[in-house]
Amino acid sequence: MHISLTPELEKVVKQKVESGLYNNASEIIREALRLSLKQEAENDWLKREAAIGYAQLEAGETVRVKSKKQFLELARSGK
Repeated sequence: MHISLTPELEKVVKQKVESGLYNNASEIIREALRLSLKQEAENDWLKREAAIGYAQLEAGETVRVKSKKQFLELARSGK
């Protein structure tokens, strides 16, 4: 597989390898892909949770909280 990078990204990759944090460019690309996939999964979870919350809001299933402490207690209870 061949990957083309912009000159700026290529410079960053070379700097990371030269720093000793990575043995080669492939390690950097693999880590970047893993992080990207993790972020996508987290974004998907957040979208699902937001959709659930919106549906609950539309259905009138809301709880009014008056403080951060009350909010955290409610969040931790899972209700």
